[in-house]
Formats: sequence, C-alpha cells, structure tokens
Amino acid sequence: MHLELNPDKRYYSMGELAKAFGVNASLIRFWDKEFDVLQPKKNAKGNRMFTPEDVKNLQLIYHLVKERGFTLEGAKIHLKNGQKKTLDKFEIISKLEAIKAQLNQIKNEL
Repeated sequence: MHLELNPDKRYYSMGELAKAFGVNASLIRFWDKEFDVLQPKKNAKGNRMFTPEDVKNLQLIYHLVKERGFTLEGAKIHLKNGQKKTLDKFEIISKLEAIKAQLNQIKNEL
C-alpha cells in the first residue's frame, strides 16, 4: 500500500483513506481509537479529518498489522519503543519502492 501525499492538501477524509488503503472506514475508525499516535481533527459535522502526519502513521500501522502480521498490542509496543526510528525506516522503504516502480515503468516503456 502506497499513498502519495499531495503537498498542497492539509487534510484527508476517512473515505479517501479507506479507499487508498483498501479497507473499511470502520477499521480506520478502530485504529484511531486504539493508537494514540493518530490525532485526527474533527470538522463541524464531527467527521474525522486526517493530517499528512496522521496518514504517515496510518501507513506505518497498516504496514505493521496487515503486511508484517503484528498484533495490535505488538504494533502499539513497537510504535511506542521506536516510533521515530521505525517511521524513518518505513519512509525510506516506501520511497525506494516508489522509485523502483517508476524505474520498472520506464524499463517497460523502452
């Protein structure tokens, strides 16, 4: 799962994120309640609006739980013990995967 963040966009809706991650909005709502690192703002209607920082944390949670098979408790501990280090590694891996995809696309066009 790789979501390109739009540098001009300040908030992402629950629906946008659910679609990008390929999960139900209820799962993102659940993760919001379970993980303290997620701090979405709520608009006047009470809808959650996620900042780019929240999206990065969601990507990391998705990676730990869905891709690496961590339990929720294990993911919480992992985030708590080494959040900055883990987030840095995850961002580097994500950028490298995006570069690899671009290079493969260029290769296929040749």
